Amino acid sequence: MATATTSDAILTRFLDLHPRKIDLSLGRLEALLAKLDHPEKKLPPVIHVAGTNGKGSTVAFMRAMLEAAGQNVHVYTSPHLVHFHERIRLGANGGGKLVDEEALIAALEACERANDGAAITVFEIITATALLLFSQHPADVLLLEVGLGGRYDATNVIDKPAVSVITPVSIDHVEFLGSAIEGIALEKAGILKRGAPGVIGWQEMVVRDVIEREAEKVGAPLVIAGQDFNCYEERGRLVYEDTIGLLDLPLPRLPGHHQLENAATAIAALRQFMPNLPAQCFEAGVRTAVWPARLQRLRNGPLIALLPQGSELWLDGGHNVAGGRVLAEAMADFEEQAPRPLIVICGTLTTKDTAGFLANFRDLAREVIAVPIGGEHQARSAADVAAAAQTAGLSTTLAESFEAALQTIATRSWPVAPRVLITGSLYLAGEVLKANGTPPD
Repeated sequence: MATATTSDAILTRFLDLHPRKIDLSLGRLEALLAKLDHPEKKLPPVIHVAGTNGKGSTVAFMRAMLEAAGQNVHVYTSPHLVHFHERIRLGANGGGKLVDEEALIAALEACERANDGAAITVFEIITATALLLFSQHPADVLLLEVGLGGRYDATNVIDKPAVSVITPVSIDHVEFLGSAIEGIALEKAGILKRGAPGVIGWQEMVVRDVIEREAEKVGAPLVIAGQDFNCYEERGRLVYEDTIGLLDLPLPRLPGHHQLENAATAIAALRQFMPNLPAQCFEAGVRTAVWPARLQRLRNGPLIALLPQGSELWLDGGHNVAGGRVLAEAMADFEEQAPRPLIVICGTLTTKDTAGFLANFRDLAREVIAVPIGGEHQARSAADVAAAAQTAGLSTTLAESFEAALQTIATRSWPVAPRVLITGSLYLAGEVLKANGTPPD
């Protein structure tokens, strides 16, 4: 087999290994891991994170809090925004670093050789690659984010995590998980393991009931938001409380009220993992955590320069109904603090409920400018996005790209410089960050 010169070339080859039908299972990956001498059994303690929304932000908070305590932290997240390397962060003194190209190529090729042409999904073989890398580099903890679902997700080859975390569960990925919230909750609860504490973020009651039944069945003790821990904002501070005690912290650097709950879930998980973690580590974590394309303000770069002077430009990869709700709530908060006309630039995938997502912005956004997402075969056309916006009761126009949408906004007369939100897909968010020259580091 010829040696690939880039990681992208190897990842492209992996597409040819994809099964004709993607059945959620662990058998293919377990067979590959056995050939690699079981890297999943040679990992540091694992905090395993599932959920529909808030997984990445919760992981970002935990990473910042742990690194403030001097811990070396491995991180596995998905999808990436601009470069594949974003998915794998290797813990090192002074903070983790994204995997470098040389190490990534070596691990990808090792997995390719071991797999020997067998059918396997791309996510399964890149998860094997990540686990191999994590097993080869010492660290104090691995923050492992579920890709899709939980029970049959590739990350669920971990026998016993130190802590399992389930962030808010809602309807998404219906083509794999179904449209019933109870069934989706059951899949997420599949990461719970006997004897490993499960930290459960804020949930609808029907979701919580499913998780509690599954936890009792497998013997996983639960720590539940709103029951065993809580948080609220008071006088511009984040107040967190649980049975250990109360923490008076600064508001999270990540904007939006929902980030208070994500930060609280991160704290609750780390209180299970390291009960004696000093309060100053939690304070440093909420102040420094970053998570690109999640209510991220673009203050510099060529894209903000396209807008009228004084405009605000925000980017968020939200794409499901629940994500749209918290995003609209954040925009409403911004409007209350500093009123501006809100323009939403939106591109989505055909697998998402675009009308349901955009309905959250009714009576809030002045207009939706519908755009395509380049290079994505499952992307909706701008016309389809516009039709969904109209179904949701919003005024809409079309643009051939997000750059063209920004230029259109600039041609109009504004009594107050507008607030512009680009949203609808993480794939669109990645395009935006690349075009703006501000990819995640």
